[in-house]
Amino acid sequence: MKLIETWVKASFLKGASLLLVSECAQAVYPSVYKRFVEGRVVLTSCPEAENAEMLMGKLAAILTCSNISDLTVLTMEGSPHCLALHAAANEAMFITKAKVPFSHFVILNGKAIQVSSESVRVARYLHLVQKCIQKHPEILEDLNSLSVEHRCSVEQK
Repeated sequence: MKLIETWVKASFLKGASLLLVSECAQAVYPSVYKRFVEGRVVLTSCPEAENAEMLMGKLAAILTCSNISDLTVLTMEGSPHCLALHAAANEAMFITKAKVPFSHFVILNGKAIQVSSESVRVARYLHLVQKCIQKHPEILEDLNSLSVEHRCSVEQK
């Protein structure tokens, strides 16, 4: 079910373990998706097609109205749109002051990798990302192995 189309007081949300997952994850990495859905209420979203502020507001309303037991966000690594889903979840947790267990995961090459809420926050502050690159320039080698966009940019220089 889509996050944006879900009633915030739906009975199946009450006390639920909630998985907020990118719309494409099931199709692209079905085995990873399957490991995460067991025992959870699954809500999907695609920030590329949906307004991220609306997603944050909807999630904040669910946190306020439905007393969920925990929240997990699972998206595709490297997608700027998916990053927005993590940021929206962080913002919803901040606004509501929810005290539920909360985790972020990204899927990279068929593996789920846990990332911190702080990583999501740092990604919003490009000058901090720049400091990380300056302190650890070898990270650009990792980026080169992951990003077609980066490889093309390097080749054009």
